[in-house]
Amino acid sequence: MKFLKFLLVGIFFGIVLVKSEAVSWFRIYEMFRFQSFHMYGIIGTAIASGVLFLQISKKGIIKNIKGADIFVPKKGNGFTRYIIGGTIFGFGWALIGACPGPMYILLGTGVWSMIVVIAAAILGTFIYGVLKNKLPH
Repeated sequence: MKFLKFLLVGIFFGIVLVKSEAVSWFRIYEMFRFQSFHMYGIIGTAIASGVLFLQISKKGIIKNIKGADIFVPKKGNGFTRYIIGGTIFGFGWALIGACPGPMYILLGTGVWSMIVVIAAAILGTFIYGVLKNKLPH
């Protein structure tokens, strides 16, 4: 029961993404071909609301689950690693037609081929965890 609110927020988030067509392969395809503003509008709204909530949390108005202030550590310098990581993420998004959140939503809507994608994502995360100390960060 402690985590019920997170389940409900996740279900609500999934419904919003399905209804806004953010999990639609066609909409993602349009975005990567620069044929429609639809996905850029959704992403821009997400960025704007993220900035807003981050600023509100910095003022101490929003707290974490334990009631403590939310602290976001400064990111280290590393322009190259962000470009490489973002490029890999973008290629995966373009090839699969979904970023990590919508993979689970698509599975929930009955797109059973996402089981392979989710399994590959979990395997890739595991491999990264094993190789993390050997990679240049």
